[in-house]
Amino acid sequence: MRASRLVTLLLLLQTRGQLTAAELAAKLEVSERTIHRDVDALSESGVPIYAERGPHGGIRLVDGYRTRLTGMTPDEAEALFLAGLPGPAAELGLGTVVAAAQLKVLASLPPELRARASRLVERFHLDAGDWFKTSQPVPHLAALSDAVWSSTRIAIDYERGDGAVRRILEPLGVVLKAGIWYVVARVGEQIRTYRVSRVVATEPTTERFDRPDGFDLAAYWAESAAAFERDVPRVEVVVRVHPDGLDRLRAAVGGAVMRAAETIPGDDPDGWRRLRLRLDYPEEAPDVLLRAGPLVDVLSPPEVRASVAATARAVAARYVDG
Repeated sequence: MRASRLVTLLLLLQTRGQLTAAELAAKLEVSERTIHRDVDALSESGVPIYAERGPHGGIRLVDGYRTRLTGMTPDEAEALFLAGLPGPAAELGLGTVVAAAQLKVLASLPPELRARASRLVERFHLDAGDWFKTSQPVPHLAALSDAVWSSTRIAIDYERGDGAVRRILEPLGVVLKAGIWYVVARVGEQIRTYRVSRVVATEPTTERFDRPDGFDLAAYWAESAAAFERDVPRVEVVVRVHPDGLDRLRAAVGGAVMRAAETIPGDDPDGWRRLRLRLDYPEEAPDVLLRAGPLVDVLSPPEVRASVAATARAVAARYVDG
């Protein structure tokens, strides 16, 4: 524990230049007396560290004392810090590991690269989740990622909608897509994809397995995603929408659907627009369109219009007095 603290203290000084004993104590969650003992220990081990007294004093290293990463360009340093997504790392159980790694890299960079990397962190933040959607709980993600890393089988209980089923997985990788975690795993002779939020229980094992020769997670995911987008059932819907309802419609069906929407030419006496939309999963289309509210009128196909009307009548009936 102390060795780790000494390394962190050293890296903090390499990164910040100078800190007071009180500041170091607060960051390392120890007493100032412990900090002074740690400074003495580093000095005795040959680290050129010293303390300056006075109102502007503090603990610092001799200028130029640091381990530098050789061959790293400014663009590489910036990309390294831009790639560190804190939310996903925390869900994987690696939040503190990523923070410590970034601190080590930042401390080892030459001053000019360190300044650029620091500016990037200050001015850019990546939030991978969608608007108005809370993150799905993934309490078993860390266990699954451990099994991926160690190439050990793991038993899971997986919720399919009609109840949970038990599966023995040979997990090959985890993927984050649009804020949703998936685990890619071999089950028997097949490679399948599971949504991590639907895993309701895990039981790690010590049984190791051999990964398929030449398996490429990125290539598998690209092919799988393309197949999903190609094969997902869709329905073509024609709607009539008031100009004031376009934002509500976009929120209901999604930006991608609206960008692909086809405008149907023709004059409307009320100034409404007619759009042809392609929605995934026909059975879900009526509920999705109802979210757009009264400024959207479904014209076709007849079965979708009838379903929207039936649901609207059922909802209205609940609010009829008497």
